[in-house]
Amino acid sequence: MTKVFGIDAAERYFQGIPPMSRGSEVFTALLHSYAAAKLTERAENLFERIEESNVTFNALTYNEMMTLYISVGQLEKVPSVIEELKRRNVSLDLFTYNLWIIACAGVLDIDSVRKILEEMKHDSNSKDGWVTYRHLADVYITLGNLANPAHNSLVEADKKITQRELITYDFLIILFTGLGSKERIDHVWKSLKLRSQKLTSRSYIGILSSYLILGKVNEAGEILDEWTKLSNSDFDARTCHRLLDEFGVVGLKEKAGLLQGTSVLQN
Repeated sequence: MTKVFGIDAAERYFQGIPPMSRGSEVFTALLHSYAAAKLTERAENLFERIEESNVTFNALTYNEMMTLYISVGQLEKVPSVIEELKRRNVSLDLFTYNLWIIACAGVLDIDSVRKILEEMKHDSNSKDGWVTYRHLADVYITLGNLANPAHNSLVEADKKITQRELITYDFLIILFTGLGSKERIDHVWKSLKLRSQKLTSRSYIGILSSYLILGKVNEAGEILDEWTKLSNSDFDARTCHRLLDEFGVVGLKEKAGLLQGTSVLQN
């Protein structure tokens, strides 16, 4: 109804649904519509009703709210959503952790990022993909210079994208690596490259790590070759060697060795 008749029509339909029939899926569908349209005030009002209701919700509902806050740049509001989620004993999923990490990384709160990764490690609901995600995220924040102000100032006004937004792209690549989805990684990387903003070493480190973890050596080699040939890049072979060392630290030494013999890293 939102797509065909608009959000106002969807709201009227929602109000016409008997209260006893408004399950979590109904609330979440309307919240998703608000989030997609970036209608923060309406979304917050609905979220208050969700908090006051006796309906059982899963992580998807809270993910919608966090996605909205990230999309409108209100990263400081994400922790409050996490607090409410935990207060209601809702289990976090991989997307929840990813959004939470994006928000903390976006304000350069690296200590919180590491605490989140540690929480993931001890989450009884964690799955195999989460291990991959944690490994890659740990490599990323170690090598990505996130805490270095020289690498994280806002870009020029005419570039239309800030380092916070770039971090969001980078962590989406990490998320889809954890989920094992090369197709989605390719899509995010393609979208990132279409931006006028110069890509940082952090972005190249992220995509290289993702392809290596998924065993896509040829693709990793192509990215490495592309990085070295860009005239405006900040490529540094020492950074790549550090990347390989970090892979060994987190138990992925074998995969790191796949790029060790490339001509770029031997020179």
